[in-house]
Amino acid sequence: MKREEYKKKKASWSKTKRFLKIATFTFLIAALGVTAYLFKLHNQTVEVLDRSYEPLAQSEPPELHVEPAKDKVSILLIGVDESEARHEVKGHGRSDALIVATLNPRMKSIKLVSIPRDSYVYIPKVNYKDKITHAHAFGGTAASIETVEGLLDIPINYYLKMNFNAFIDVVDALGGVEVEVPYERIEKDENDNNAIHLMPGLQRLDGRHTLALARTRKLDSDIERGKRQQMILQAMIKEATSIKSLTKYGDVINALGENMKTDMTSKQMLSFIEYVKSGMPEVDTLTLSGYDDMSTGIYYYKLDERNLEETKQILKSHLGLIPDSSSLTESNTPQTVSEIAQQ
Repeated sequence: MKREEYKKKKASWSKTKRFLKIATFTFLIAALGVTAYLFKLHNQTVEVLDRSYEPLAQSEPPELHVEPAKDKVSILLIGVDESEARHEVKGHGRSDALIVATLNPRMKSIKLVSIPRDSYVYIPKVNYKDKITHAHAFGGTAASIETVEGLLDIPINYYLKMNFNAFIDVVDALGGVEVEVPYERIEKDENDNNAIHLMPGLQRLDGRHTLALARTRKLDSDIERGKRQQMILQAMIKEATSIKSLTKYGDVINALGENMKTDMTSKQMLSFIEYVKSGMPEVDTLTLSGYDDMSTGIYYYKLDERNLEETKQILKSHLGLIPDSSSLTESNTPQTVSEIAQQ
């Protein structure tokens, strides 16, 4: 090799090495930055979740203890109105939304059941039947859990209670959610002012508009309201499990702040990352059908006993409380053998 060719090749190799050094250094700096961000986010998450931890007075028996993301788990999601407009209400307020979620890690599936707030059910706390929304007013979270357990005949392993402020802030932190709005309507905001103008169609809504959509029921029914809440919850899960949401998690954690309470420890809450890290789980929604009743002069929603029994069997099967010999679809009708095999 000639001297001039050698010099050129050596110079070229030196440039390549410098580039590789710079690229490697840049990669290390980026990796350290991401690691530092995730470490900070983890610490921030644990701190917030620890503040949200509020176990019930009567702890779960050891034989019923389960670990989220490892075992089949049932969670009661409670939405409550604790806005300043209603701060004059002393004690516990009524629950504005009750959703039971059962999670099956092996199937990587979630089943959601919205319980209409005016459902006429037995409330153990007061030993008589009333609207299920009143259970929380009678005895807080514990009374709501006891009532739901009696209604659906399943154990509730954990609860998660969130007020309107947290809901709005979480949706905003996710960058909004994409949902279908069924009709145009002027709806109340979180302070009970007629300040929200909903327009029909598929669209991305911010937190305040999403809350208004979740609460409205004047133009249809509690059943449709429950379906909208399930739709919104699915949209939030979809946003939370998307790759683009990585940088939003810090904002989501901050949004929860003091506005969420749960009896899951921070470690248990964080274990759900394992449940969703490989993508969106399959979500099935179930409806508790029934009929309107004004025979006493007070409005109640009377649940259809046959449909209620079918829903109980679905949830028990999903939680492994009974043999998984059959499953039902979200419309509560039997699946085919092929559909069951695919689960």
